[in-house]
Amino acid sequence: MPTRTYADIEVEVDAEGFFTDPSTWQEGMAPEIAREAGVGELTDRHWQVIKFMRHQYEESGSGPTVRVLGKTSGVGIKELYQLFPRGPAKLAARIAGIPKPRGCI
Repeated sequence: MPTRTYADIEVEVDAEGFFTDPSTWQEGMAPEIAREAGVGELTDRHWQVIKFMRHQYEESGSGPTVRVLGKTSGVGIKELYQLFPRGPAKLAARIAGIPKPRGCI
């Protein structure tokens, strides 16, 4: 299994860079993952989505789709694409340390 090091902690990831064990994620890792993914500095709006993704994963065992994310996170679809270009649900899930949401390619 591939590994990556974030915040000086080595974690196992899948071939696409998603954590295989979301419990190993720590908030200090998110800025490094975001930079690696080309997102840049995380704003309060980024954090709102990241925390929402983690909460949804903890509640249901899966991250929300883009549609659900846009309707229930408090951040609209248009803004989600500005914050997380190239697929907001997939990119936000990766930064949040959870598995890729169902339906993401």
